[in-house]
Amino acid sequence: MLKVLISGTGFAGQGHADAFRGAGAEVVGMVGRTPSVVREVAEKMAIPYAGTDWQDALETCKPDIVSIATPGGAHYAPIRQAIAAGCHVFVDKPMTESGETAVELRRLADEKGVKTAYAASFRYAPSVLHAKRLVAEGAIGEPTEIECISHFNLEREIPFGWSHQKSAGGGRLNNNFTHTLSIACSVVGDRILGIMGEVRDDLGRAPIVEGVHNFATRRNFIPKDLSDPSLEWGESDVEWSYTVLAQLESPFAEKPVSVLFKHGGLVPRFHEDHIVFYGKEGAIYIKGHYGSRELYHYGASKTWTELPLPEDIAASIPKVEGETEQCWHYLAREFVRDIRGESVEPYPTFTEGSRYQQIIDLIRRNDDWTDLSNLA
Repeated sequence: MLKVLISGTGFAGQGHADAFRGAGAEVVGMVGRTPSVVREVAEKMAIPYAGTDWQDALETCKPDIVSIATPGGAHYAPIRQAIAAGCHVFVDKPMTESGETAVELRRLADEKGVKTAYAASFRYAPSVLHAKRLVAEGAIGEPTEIECISHFNLEREIPFGWSHQKSAGGGRLNNNFTHTLSIACSVVGDRILGIMGEVRDDLGRAPIVEGVHNFATRRNFIPKDLSDPSLEWGESDVEWSYTVLAQLESPFAEKPVSVLFKHGGLVPRFHEDHIVFYGKEGAIYIKGHYGSRELYHYGASKTWTELPLPEDIAASIPKVEGETEQCWHYLAREFVRDIRGESVEPYPTFTEGSRYQQIIDLIRRNDDWTDLSNLA
């Protein structure tokens, strides 16, 4: 049985552990920053090894696979050590905090000959898998454009942490755009021809609060009195909104497919968040910011019709609660099967992860504007 070592004790770390167990692997250890927390989580999950020293864990547990489930800024060193130890690597998005370090890790993994998986994993949402099949079958004709719209209305008072810091892997590009880009690529074609974009920090600052260990429960730590003069504040240096345009090469289209990615992290939604795939002969609309809800088709009848999920796709979805967890389980299952030598469909690896980080670096330069101040 393949042995897995987990880096991270929070929502993602526990989710990765469950996903690999669901894939038939053995979770032999977990590493975290805080001794009491990692011991508590490991005991709760019946994981035999719990520690705070990653190198010691690699040497003691001798895993076949490591699963990196910490914020992106903490990915580089443990991945580098794991590759050196000959481990296959499963990493959550973002791959690292920069394109430069992501490219280096991709090169090291290639040289070592280890397999990698990059968990921009909402491409495995049921309706996205359905849309991928429909586009391949010609349900919308030649694809022409894609629209990905989302508004999260996140609380501005969420305690200051990794999500506010570029060096820690924060920002909405790292933690939202990675998923929607992966979805668009999985449905119409993985080759990204061009990119341009604009980012904006709408937040500015956030309160500093002690005791936040789990990203999923950070809202519970929002201070009750934000006017308290003793409250400390941290400065955000990442984007909370973005608008990105991309062009994708598609085997189903003669011309590049245009893609709009529009995300507002701090603004309220009025209509549904959605993803739409348009073609010359129809369109596919999926509700939800990651395309995880109902799917509708517009075709020859000139009306929108909800389509049921095909039985075989429904049967392929892991039977676990939560859309995030389902997608982790799906990718972990594919990764384990590949490591075992079984035939699997292509899945996102460090190739995609390093490419996405380089693209994010380019977008964050915010230098795509044309100065019009001197127009007549």
